[in-house]
Amino acid sequence: MTGFLSDLVQYRGLFQIITVLGIGGTFQIGFQISTITYMSQHVKAFINETWLERYGYPIHQDNLLFLWSITVSIFGIGGLLGSSGSRYLTVKYGKKKCLLYNDLLMIVAASIMGCSKIAQSFEMILIGRFMCGISAGLCVPLHHQYVGEISPRKLRGFANSTSSFFWSLGKAVGQISGQRELLGSQSLWPMLMASCGLPALIQLVTLPFFPESPPYLLMHKGDQEGCKKAIRQLWGEGHHQAEIDDIMKEKATMKNTKILSVLELMKEQAFRWQLYMIVILTATVQLCGINASSIIERLGRKVLLRGGYWIMGSLLAGITVTLSLQDQYFWMPYCSLCLIILFAVVFGVGPAGATISIRVEIFKLSCRPPAFVISAVLNWLGVFVIGTTFPFIVERLKHFCFLISMGVLFTSGIIIHLFLPETKGKSIMEITEEFNKLNFKKKHVPETPDHVTEDYTFCTRL
Repeated sequence: MTGFLSDLVQYRGLFQIITVLGIGGTFQIGFQISTITYMSQHVKAFINETWLERYGYPIHQDNLLFLWSITVSIFGIGGLLGSSGSRYLTVKYGKKKCLLYNDLLMIVAASIMGCSKIAQSFEMILIGRFMCGISAGLCVPLHHQYVGEISPRKLRGFANSTSSFFWSLGKAVGQISGQRELLGSQSLWPMLMASCGLPALIQLVTLPFFPESPPYLLMHKGDQEGCKKAIRQLWGEGHHQAEIDDIMKEKATMKNTKILSVLELMKEQAFRWQLYMIVILTATVQLCGINASSIIERLGRKVLLRGGYWIMGSLLAGITVTLSLQDQYFWMPYCSLCLIILFAVVFGVGPAGATISIRVEIFKLSCRPPAFVISAVLNWLGVFVIGTTFPFIVERLKHFCFLISMGVLFTSGIIIHLFLPETKGKSIMEITEEFNKLNFKKKHVPETPDHVTEDYTFCTRL
């Protein structure tokens, strides 16, 4: 407890910027995902009223459902486009500047949606949702990379896990705000739709007081003094020369190293199994049936992922059984509720934070932007596909639909157990050596394989 309090005082700048990044990052995305559900009836009624006023007859029910499905799914399409451009923007402008401009985009989108009812235009909702999706697609990889790069090694796992905490917090706040007694009423739903701009406004006002990530300042801008100042502001006064030396060494080794493109990363054999892990982790998050904390540093990433997946799979089996028996025993629905809550808790404590840590730790700095693009694209594709197909799966399979997620979780747990090395407390060099055993197998492992070698040691020091 004493150590935690001392860290809280020394690293107060770090904790402050983590809060700012979280509010303007995954918090607002979770908020938007949860609030759209509470606006469904109001938006459908608004579309029908607008159509009737324009054309003199009510919209056909099938057309209404189609417009509503487009309203929901266009957020994922925008997210796909936004995440695709995150690599280029991050490398060219830096994470801080990108986030600030992204906040402006979100505020404009929120204003457009908020004025849709006054303007009697449901098309403004579609435009605003699309812009919000682009903003969210840019925000997620920027948020994760920024947090990972500003954190000291001993707090890296905790810092990375905060994005899942803010995501869950945003969803909870959105569910509360969407109640009919608050902003989910027929008269206030435009305000609920526009309220997603408030977190962006908070970040826009507060983020300028914090520095860009130290590795970006030194390695891309060549600003050594700015790097040292940023470290002192985030980590407090102390002996941080070792971390600065690591960044200097990484800069020296990256003089002839370029930031890889997505296609170059996908073709690079030295990162083949790292990409496999990214695909498996992203797909599992989407298909596990759910749409953290310092425990990551104690138990390790691999243990939390493997154990979390297996426990969640077992809980889904229990949920399937209790749903099958709920008509026979009056107390069975309560068992289902308890298992669902426990399922969410296990996901938050284990796989949620560990997944983000793994994404940051298994790639060096020159490969991180394209790796996050691939992960984000897969994530937004999953959001779109699951959102459009899952209702039909539920209609056909009823409660047995959870068996699909159960199979995915157990399979992913086995793959993680067999192929993912533990990354807790290890440098990029050590992690890469583990992956090279899989990437090259019986082939000769080159000492310096094409732009991927000497800087391995230093990329995760922060």
